[in-house]
Amino acid sequence: MANYLLLYSGGESDMPTDPTEIEEVFKQWGAWYGELGDAVVDGGNPISPMAKTISATGSISDGAVGILPNGYTILKADSLDEAVEMAKGSPVREGGSDVTVLEIIDTSKMMG
Repeated sequence: MANYLLLYSGGESDMPTDPTEIEEVFKQWGAWYGELGDAVVDGGNPISPMAKTISATGSISDGAVGILPNGYTILKADSLDEAVEMAKGSPVREGGSDVTVLEIIDTSKMMG
């Protein structure tokens, strides 16, 4: 079993400000987490668009390189395909966001 990072990008990345809408968003996420049960390692959080990038040479620039994610979740699954199936239920997709699923390499197994 491995951990998988779900990165959310695009779509409606702004959180609602209306208390009723906020409550509905949290209900949707809570229902999804409930379906996944122990597979949820870290429910994640939204990511701010405020970013700086440090290059390999040490120069610093405003903004991110590449597509800026707007949130994340970490799940555990038996395979990438299983993690993708779980990710299909993410409420973030209802707002038009894409979900990229990446396997997290467990380096502790490399150290013997």
